[in-house]
Amino acid sequence: MSATTTAFRPVEIVGGGLAGLALGLALRRADVPVTLHEAGSYPRHRVCGEFITGLDAPTRARLGLDPFLADAQLHREVAWFERARPLLRHRLPAPALALSRHALDQRLAAAFVAGGGELRQRSRLDLRPAPPGRVFACGRRAAPDSPWLGLKCHARGLDLAADLELHLGDHAYVGLCAVEDGRVNVSGLFRRRPGLDLDRAAALPSYLRAAGLDALADRLAAAEIDPASHCAVAGLAFGAAPRSAAPLRLRLGDAHALIPPFTGNGMTMAFQSAALALDPLLAWSRGAAEWPATLARVHRRLRARFRLRLAASALLHPALLRPRGQAGLAAAARAGLLPLRPLYHALH
Repeated sequence: MSATTTAFRPVEIVGGGLAGLALGLALRRADVPVTLHEAGSYPRHRVCGEFITGLDAPTRARLGLDPFLADAQLHREVAWFERARPLLRHRLPAPALALSRHALDQRLAAAFVAGGGELRQRSRLDLRPAPPGRVFACGRRAAPDSPWLGLKCHARGLDLAADLELHLGDHAYVGLCAVEDGRVNVSGLFRRRPGLDLDRAAALPSYLRAAGLDALADRLAAAEIDPASHCAVAGLAFGAAPRSAAPLRLRLGDAHALIPPFTGNGMTMAFQSAALALDPLLAWSRGAAEWPATLARVHRRLRARFRLRLAASALLHPALLRPRGQAGLAAAARAGLLPLRPLYHALH
């Protein structure tokens, strides 16, 4: 970094997930002073599919992501199951990347600090003010009435039928994929069920069985679980934040829009949102644009890039969770009528 940093307006990022870290690192490469506030600390596990599809080369290059993804697992084969019954096998049009958030977030955070960024861990800000230069990458917006619950753990000794397994259950779906160090990431979305055990270690097995995924629960019981990897998240609201919700905030990643996890596109959208915001923020930091125009420019870019995939996922998401929709999906799969390639491109 050069000594010209003080010539730039500083940027403050709230949230140290993929969007916040990637943006902060890219801004530091351009000598912009950046302070990043993260409510937690690194390394840590997050509820995440840890399966990255559709991450385009321009985004990887603009954010300098390749060194951080160099050892990611490459996955292409997908096997779908309805309860314990095989439903569908197919290949992705392009290989997907699989890497744990435990590793990836830590790598990006370390690079951000090494590049001169100020990282404040365990730092919670009053989120009501939105002064110029403050970027909100602090994850999903709160939805206390949402019925959806995300659960995740890492397992060893869990053999997979394909690079990615997707299991459909009663108001639930679960994805499994291999990440680094011989681990398999097991993450699922479930409708909350009153009375089920929500103990840290027991929640995922309990929800698997309640969703009719007993065979998968048995496989998990026979595997070696990393106890530190158990995590949960509730209050999930999918889709884009309403335009009326704090319109003067610059929101990136899940704070802008939360896409249903079956797409494998959540991590990609976090990175892409950072890349879309980078040039407008650089112009603002250099004094070449004012904050209202910067907000408008970023929001236009985000809407144009993500509108189609959010609409497509909103149509498919209920079908994957509801028994009637799953039955229709199964019938279409058996008849060879699923337009897999067009669906993939609509979701990416």
